[in-house]
Order: sequence, then structure tokens, then C-alpha cells
Amino acid sequence: MKALVFSDMDDHTIQLLSYFSGMMDTDCVTSGHKAAQIAEFCAGTVYSLKNQFFPDTISSVIADLHKKNAYDYLVIGSTAVGRDVAGILGEELGIDVASEITEFRIDGDSCVTKRFFYGGKTVIEESSKSRILTVMPGISEPKKSTKPGNVVEITGPDSRISLVNRENKSAGAVDLEKAGIIVSVGRGIGNKENIEKIRPLAEAVRGEIAGSRPICLDYHWLSEDRQVGLSGKKVKPKMYIALGISGQIQHIAGMRGSKVVVAINKDKSAPIFEEADYGIVGDIFQVVPKIVDLLKQ
Repeated sequence: MKALVFSDMDDHTIQLLSYFSGMMDTDCVTSGHKAAQIAEFCAGTVYSLKNQFFPDTISSVIADLHKKNAYDYLVIGSTAVGRDVAGILGEELGIDVASEITEFRIDGDSCVTKRFFYGGKTVIEESSKSRILTVMPGISEPKKSTKPGNVVEITGPDSRISLVNRENKSAGAVDLEKAGIIVSVGRGIGNKENIEKIRPLAEAVRGEIAGSRPICLDYHWLSEDRQVGLSGKKVKPKMYIALGISGQIQHIAGMRGSKVVVAINKDKSAPIFEEADYGIVGDIFQVVPKIVDLLKQ
């Protein structure tokens, strides 16, 4: 079996190649600036697209490659660009799309996929004949190929889209996806000023501060780039310390890959304790200072 992989995010491309290369032969489409690095994770051909990365150009290139090489699966990263590309491909090629998947396996002539459902409140498993997949970030750890791929430069058709203006968001000061330890806060922290009471713990463990959706998007107590959850960052730190976080499935979806989870919450019935390796029932503003004192010793 063969798959063609694409994501406009280089880290995501590497994750997809690492995951699907264990099941089938893989080629990929990427932008030119990191093609050589991505080739280290792809035993097949890396098609380095020199055009502007607009969805109609990308989908046209992928469709042409599919018609020439008869790929069994088209694997697309579930990003804003990727979802557009998958939709265009599904319509143009007449192929069903399995969207937002978090797991994949082949079962005869069908594929079995898992994805979050009901806004992330549950996970459903589906069997289908879908051959286009949009895949959520965080599906795999990067794993280099034993045989680096071959880079081939290609040029797609001109896009019907023209870039009028670009306004970048202010640069985030943190890359949570690469953080080894994360100290994450939820509504149980009470107010924005109390984040400063948590900072000594983050400094003591040399970790990054993050937050749940309400903290980052509703109250804006932390910047958007520090949100962990279904609609935020998907993280896999060595340790995830959850403070005042109830543990709704939308948040769990973003931190489930953590190696060790420590939860502190005064509500002994909080769902976060079901995910925790270590749990402390108590007031975080009494417990955290004691932990910091012990760490300093």
C-alpha cells in the first residue's frame, strides 16, 4: 500500500510520516525550505513545491500525483489549509474523507479510524472506505527513516488566490509542544493575579506555564499560544502539572500524551484525577508553596 502525505506545518508532516510509514510506503508534498530535513523521515519521494502554498495549488498537485501513482490513501494534516485541501480533493476526485482522526488502522479493504465527537466529549470508532484522511496533530513521535527519501522539486499551477496582505500575530514567547514540563492552570486558580503565585513552581521545575481554554480564550489571563486542549496545543511533556483544572474531555484531548500527570484540585471528584498518575486533593495555594519549599531543599 502507498500513501501521499501533506501538511503545511513541517512538524506535523514529520509526525504523519512517522505514523503512516509503519503501515505503508509513503511519499509527501511539502514546501521547499525544509524538504531535505523532512526527507530524513520519508523513505519515498519528497515533492518540494516551489509555488505559494495556497489550497487550490496544493490540491491540484496532490490530485495529479494521485492520478499518476495511484495512492491508496491521501493523508492530510488537519490544519486550516489542510482541511481546505482535503475538501477540494474529495470533491475533485470523488473520494470520501475521514476527518479529524486521531488513530488509524487497516482492516481488509476498509480503514478503521477514531476521532473526537460531540465537541470532544467522547471518542468514536468508525469503519469506512474513506481514502482521504485529515489527521490531528500529535498522532506520533518523530521517527527517522532508515533510508532517507529523494527530494524532487515541482511547480504547481498558478493559484486563483492572490495574497493581498499578511498580518502576523504577535510572536508567542513559548513553544509548548517542545516543553519538557508544563504547569497548567484552570478556573480553580480564581483570578489572573493568582498566576503569579504559581510562577515559583514553574520556575522551580523549569517548566512552562499553560492554561485551559477559559483561562486563555475566555478570560485572557494567559495568551492564546499557551492554551492546551482540543482547540489549543496538543502537548506531550515528560510531566504535566494540572492546577485547578477540572479535566473536561476538551482539555484532556490536548494533554493525554503526557508521560506523567500530577493534579492538584480541591474537588476530589474532578475528572482530572482519572487521568492523573499522582493526585492531591487540596487548596492549590496551600499545596503549591509547600512543594516549592521542598524542591528548593
